[in-house]
Amino acid sequence: MTVDGRSFSDADTLRSDPALGTFSEVRSGPVTDWATDFSHTEEEWAQGAIGIWDDLRQRCPVAHTERFGGAWLPTRYEDVAAVAYDTDHFSSRAIIAGNFRPPRDLAPVGGAPPISSDPPFHHDARKLLLPAFTKSAVSRQEEGTRAFCASLVDGFAGRDVVDAAADYAQHVPVRVIADVLGFPPGDGPQFARFVENALEGIDLPPEERLARSSHLFEYLLDQIRDHLQHPRQDLTSYLLEAELYGRKLEPAHVAGTMALLLIAGIDTTWSAIGASLWHLAGHPEDRRRLVAEPGLRPTAVEEFLRAYAPVTMARLVTEDVTWRGVQMKAEDWVLLSFPAANRDPAQFERADEVLIDRKVNRHAAFGLGIHRCVGSHLARMELRVALDVWLDRVPEFTLADPAAVRWSTGQIRGPRALPLRIGAATLDALPG
Repeated sequence: MTVDGRSFSDADTLRSDPALGTFSEVRSGPVTDWATDFSHTEEEWAQGAIGIWDDLRQRCPVAHTERFGGAWLPTRYEDVAAVAYDTDHFSSRAIIAGNFRPPRDLAPVGGAPPISSDPPFHHDARKLLLPAFTKSAVSRQEEGTRAFCASLVDGFAGRDVVDAAADYAQHVPVRVIADVLGFPPGDGPQFARFVENALEGIDLPPEERLARSSHLFEYLLDQIRDHLQHPRQDLTSYLLEAELYGRKLEPAHVAGTMALLLIAGIDTTWSAIGASLWHLAGHPEDRRRLVAEPGLRPTAVEEFLRAYAPVTMARLVTEDVTWRGVQMKAEDWVLLSFPAANRDPAQFERADEVLIDRKVNRHAAFGLGIHRCVGSHLARMELRVALDVWLDRVPEFTLADPAAVRWSTGQIRGPRALPLRIGAATLDALPG
C-alpha cells in the first residue's frame, strides 16, 4: 500500500533494519560484584534492586559491567541528572540497553521517536505529540478509565485471592493506550507479549529478538492499513496525517512512535499501579489512611512514583570521555536509574521511607531533561484512578503470600505476580 508517496507495503518498511547494527556477545550468569559486574537482567536485581542501589551509591556511585558490550550505572541523583541533561556526550538513539546497538546513522531520529531522538530533531518530534497528552486531553479519558477499573473489580466477586498485577494493574494501561491509539481493546493479550518481548528478553539470541520484534511491526502495519482505509479521531490517524518539515511523517517514524506509546505506555503504568498496591498491602497504616482520606491520594501517588519509580532509561556514549572520574568509551551504555536517583538521601529527606503525605517531592519518576515523559499527565491519571477505584471498592487487602510476589527484570521494574487476599467481607459488598 502506497499513500502520499509513502510505502506501507510490509513490516520492513516500518523500521530501520536492525541487522545493520552491531551485536555484542551475550554474557549471563550470577553477578560477582554489583560494582564491577552488574546486570539488570538477573533475578537478584529484580528482587533486591533497592538494596543494590543503596549499596552502590555508598561504595561505587558509578558502577560498571562488561556485560552488554560495556555499561555504566550511576546511582546518585546529581549524576543521573547530569547524564540526562548532557545530549552531546550521551545519545538517545537506543534506550533499551542490551547486546544490540543500532547504527550510529540512525541518529538523530532513532527507532522510536521522540524518545530515541537527539537534538535538534527531538524537539520537533516531541512537539507533535504534546496536544494528545495535555491535561485537558487526558481528562477526557478519565470517566472511561474509572468505569473500566470498576468493571475489573466487579470481576473479583466470589474470589478470596486475586493477582493485582495480572488481574488489575496490567489491564488498566492496556485499555487506555488501546483507546488513545484506536486499537481493538480485545488485543490486550498481544500488547502484553509485545511488552515482554521488547523489555524483558534482551539476553535472547539476536535472531530470536528480531523475530519477536517482527510480530510487533506486523501488528502495527495491520493497524496502520486499517486507519488509512477508515480514518478516525485517534492518535494513529493523527500521526498518519501529521507533517514535519512540510512532509508527512515517514512510515518508520509513525510506526516507531506507535511502538513507543504501546510499549512504554503500558509497562510503566502497569508497574506503578502494581507497586503502589504492593506497598499498601504491606503497610496497613497507609492503606487505612488513604481509605479514610481520599483527598490525600494525589499526594500519595507522587510518593509512590518517587519510591517505586518503574523506569530506567539508557543512553549511548557518543565518544570516549572521562566522566566523574571514570573512562567511558564510545558506544558504552549508561543506565539512567531514575528509581535509584529518587532514593538518594542527598536529594530527598528520609529518602528510604515512603511518606504518603510528603510535601516537597520533585521526583524523577518521569525522567529528567529533554526526554521527560510526554505522557506524564496520562500516567498520573491512570494511577490515581486505579487506586481510587481499588481503595473505594476493596478497602481491606493484604499480601496473600509475600514469597509469591514476582518482580520484573530489565529496565522497567514492577510486580508481575501480586497475589492479594481481599477477603469474603469485601466480596460481599461487590456486585454479583
